[in-house]
Amino acid sequence: MNHPHHRHRHRYEWRRGRRPFAFRAGLISFPILILVVFGATRLAGWLLVELGFGAPQFIVWAPWPLWILVRVAFVAMLFLFIMRRVGRPLGDVVDAADRVAEGDFTVRVHEHGPPWVRSIGRAFNSMTARLAQQHRLRREMMADIAHELRTPLAVMQGRLEGMLDGVYPRDERQVVQVLDDTRHLSRLVEDLGTLAHTEGGTLALQKAPTDIGVLLEDVAVSLQPEADARDVAIQVTAPAGLPLVDVDAVRLREVMFNLISNALRYSPAGQAITVDAALDARTISIHVRDRGPGISATDLPHIFERFHKGASSTGSGLGLTIAHNLVAAHGGTIRAESREGEGTVMTVGLPL
Repeated sequence: MNHPHHRHRHRYEWRRGRRPFAFRAGLISFPILILVVFGATRLAGWLLVELGFGAPQFIVWAPWPLWILVRVAFVAMLFLFIMRRVGRPLGDVVDAADRVAEGDFTVRVHEHGPPWVRSIGRAFNSMTARLAQQHRLRREMMADIAHELRTPLAVMQGRLEGMLDGVYPRDERQVVQVLDDTRHLSRLVEDLGTLAHTEGGTLALQKAPTDIGVLLEDVAVSLQPEADARDVAIQVTAPAGLPLVDVDAVRLREVMFNLISNALRYSPAGQAITVDAALDARTISIHVRDRGPGISATDLPHIFERFHKGASSTGSGLGLTIAHNLVAAHGGTIRAESREGEGTVMTVGLPL
């Protein structure tokens, strides 16, 4: 049970929070403005007398109540002008900020007032737009993660329950299949972790001067057994004079492994995948070409979006998203060119 004192305190804080910002600011600024104006006029009169000019004639003949009334009227008009030009726009921003704090990211403020106040409103609207986008992406990502994890977990659960119920034999073959499911789940979780780091800007890159030609050869060698099984050749071409590039070799190897393995997966037997690197101005461009079925014009603009899968995709839909983010973390670019029936070209650009 809450203490009565606490209930009164919370009720007072709620009432205070509901007061408009302009009203609260006016209660503070109006007395200060009166003191400033009265002090300034007294100081001006004293300086005129000290300099030998004497007091202004309207001060001499005007009764002091009238003179005080004039100054109060001047302060009131000045106060209303300032509050209209500055107080009200700032009050709109403060009230909108309270709504954002309560979780309403759709709020926007009208940009009015002096230029510096309008810039505050513009910055606030930009901030809330980004917050709304991040909130939407977070919700979508949580839904996508739940969907992607549900399938392998359901398969594992069904297989284990089938073994316990006697539907599947408890032999090595069933255990190996469950182990493969756990490996798939482990890869998915690792990809999700990498994706979270790249999108959150918390990925730490261990950069070092790297020979791109050697890195591409290493990736091709690691994929050679799969290429031989599919009867597909991997041809790597890199000029001997390429300069070293300051990159995270492990992360860049992950990118190239993903691109080449994708090309390998969709290349028909008897064809070749070409991987070449070239120096272009202050950029090293790496091209991965295959002669597979290509990417449809509908899917091509979305292939770097997370969890996007084409009609024939069998992966998690995270590989190209992670590759895009890893290349962007290096300050580079990645793009795809493809026509159905003519193959695909993936191009990675790395700045020197």
